[in-house]
Amino acid sequence: MKASKILVSQPKPATGKSPYFDIAEKHNVQIDFCSFIKVEGVTAKEFRQQKVSILDHTAIVFLSRHAIDHFFTLCKELRVTIPDDMKYFCLSETISLYIQKYVQYRKRKVFFGNGHIQDLDPLFAKHKTERYFVPASNVHNNDLNQLFDKYGIQHSQAEMYRTVSTEIAPEYIKSYDMLIFFSPHGIDSLKKNIPDYTQGEQLIACFGNVTAEYIKEHGLRLDLEAPSAAATNMPAALDAYLTANNK
Repeated sequence: MKASKILVSQPKPATGKSPYFDIAEKHNVQIDFCSFIKVEGVTAKEFRQQKVSILDHTAIVFLSRHAIDHFFTLCKELRVTIPDDMKYFCLSETISLYIQKYVQYRKRKVFFGNGHIQDLDPLFAKHKTERYFVPASNVHNNDLNQLFDKYGIQHSQAEMYRTVSTEIAPEYIKSYDMLIFFSPHGIDSLKKNIPDYTQGEQLIACFGNVTAEYIKEHGLRLDLEAPSAAATNMPAALDAYLTANNK
């Protein structure tokens, strides 16, 4: 089916450069951006109710930049001063470098993996005596806890931020020929904004196997999926789809 009006469920790129802009020009289609979800921090009161003391720990584990932002923001609100000898374990180098936004990086002990939870395994094996704190979101899996349990490591986890749906007018969503999603949260937001949503001829595309399965589990038709053997990213997949169908 032809798609001439496409909605990407992400914030609009901050710069004027994006493969989506090139695709829109190439195929003479309209591509708009609208984030279906947003991340917000918990309040100081909500954190205190979890009865976890940050200063009882000697190491912090950051799995995302969101975790870093909300951790340091909440510490400031709680008037918690992080000691200079605190250690930081990050999922990737990119995340570890982001810590510089809040602390003097060279004065801290920072360790990082290559983007996967399992990359932290050898790091935890070498630092088994640390007491770890994990700033978590309202949605997470148990992979990290399994690593801690593997080495009998002391650890605590507390919700410091959450993913919530953005309010979007149903008429706005329905006005598009194609919706592109990147996480199950986006589908939840779609259902929340339009509880009686019926797909009909509206096309649904997504990036990632987990999101694809979630779409199918909710009885929706998946018209375009990436990555694939032919397209490793969503812009490439969309370009190929429009080439084949927008004749």
